[in-house]
Amino acid sequence: MTDLWPAELWVVRHGESAGNVARDRAESEGLERIALESRDVDVPLSERGHRQARALGVRLGELSPDVVWTSPYLRARQTASEALAAIGSDVPVVVDERLREREFGVLDGLTRRGITTLWPQEAERRRAVGKFYHRPPGGESWTDALLRVRSVLGDLRTDCVDKRVVVVAHQVVVLLIRYVLEGMTEAEVLDVDRQADVLNCSVTSFVRQDGILRLAEFNDVRHLREQDEPVTAEPDLARAPR
Repeated sequence: MTDLWPAELWVVRHGESAGNVARDRAESEGLERIALESRDVDVPLSERGHRQARALGVRLGELSPDVVWTSPYLRARQTASEALAAIGSDVPVVVDERLREREFGVLDGLTRRGITTLWPQEAERRRAVGKFYHRPPGGESWTDALLRVRSVLGDLRTDCVDKRVVVVAHQVVVLLIRYVLEGMTEAEVLDVDRQADVLNCSVTSFVRQDGILRLAEFNDVRHLREQDEPVTAEPDLARAPR
């Protein structure tokens, strides 16, 4: 065993984004495309997402993090900055592109109807290959994103030894961090994903015990409930049925 791990690792999903509102509208109206005014990387938090991030800040005050690593996507960076501002923290913030959202390629910005209507062959290929390994044209599979996650965790082992670390990222990244740290199988991580979405501004925490990081809690949003903020579950923007 080795103690070359952070003392604690909190993995947070970003708050609700403006893309969530646009996606819900598109789905309810039976549209094929989600009306987004910017690249996915530039989609900001919704007003509700900003409130969720501030509520998260109160929770981070319990941890007193030494450093925050965040995805470069605007909604993730805003979540980190709002949360830290809420507790007046000026800890270092590391923006790392490896923590970005999984890339959807040609399926980016499509509703479920859009995927099955415009790219029926991809919807069928996904059913045949499986969610874990399916790579849409121009996009990434879960296993592609997994290479990035493994690389980040390797750096955390050398750069953040004994530190209290917060990572702000996206649904698939949260699940893949669990996959690596808990030694999950494909079936196990997909079962976790199938049970429920990773909630916006939820905390998934790990504590170092006996030289390894062990899961302490998953998808916890008690900070939102305690501050009467809504609990939301924002699916990936481009997603075929589970």
